[in-house]
Amino acid sequence: MGGNVLGIATVERDRTEAPVVTCCTHCDLGAMAFCAGLTTQQFRRFMTVLGQASIAPATAIFREGDPAQHLYTITAGAVKLYKLLSDGRRQITAFLYPGDFFGLSINDSYAYTAESLTTVVVCRFPRRKLEALFDEMPMLEKKLLGATTQELAAAQEQMLLLGRKTAREKLATFLVVLRRRLSEKNGDGVLFALPMSRSDIADFLGLTIETVSRTLTGLRREGLISLPDVNHVAILRFDELSQIAEGA
Repeated sequence: MGGNVLGIATVERDRTEAPVVTCCTHCDLGAMAFCAGLTTQQFRRFMTVLGQASIAPATAIFREGDPAQHLYTITAGAVKLYKLLSDGRRQITAFLYPGDFFGLSINDSYAYTAESLTTVVVCRFPRRKLEALFDEMPMLEKKLLGATTQELAAAQEQMLLLGRKTAREKLATFLVVLRRRLSEKNGDGVLFALPMSRSDIADFLGLTIETVSRTLTGLRREGLISLPDVNHVAILRFDELSQIAEGA
């Protein structure tokens, strides 16, 4: 952070209110950042509980059953959340990206494993210290409630995805949702990275690796997508792919 001890990069002042932090040197998430909207005085207090960590790819950030001591928000990279059955089978429950929260728990232990897909940078908050700030900064509690609500909505979408959709509809839904998070314009299509493996996609959608590969190839042959390499995809006909995702 250099000489910027507080990590404050941008401050805006309303004519009637205290200066408000719009971003800090820890990330470039802007309004998506957990600390966005705090006054400079609140930000100073907030920084006393904030830790930051850089995590190498394929590293377990925490495991299912570990004591739930911290909450995390991603500032760079991608993370997968999963649960293991007793026979070793794995169900990936979510892929997370910058701005996403994880580590939420209703009891004293984590209900899933969190593992980095790429090099990941996170802001890390001791759970008890963060909860102690809520009386001082109700907006933080409101943001955390919003993250909990989003997690519940995502779980409901995942149940629909696993329970009612065909393999083709599942892959279409996965690509449409991912495009909205990671899209980057490239020629006639929209190119974005696939930070996860085919095996990860299969374990997220409840399919085999062979079915994932075969279905992706089928979508490519139809001209709906292109696959420049194993780590990228471009959606060429987004409206048609969205219709498939919706079961049309």
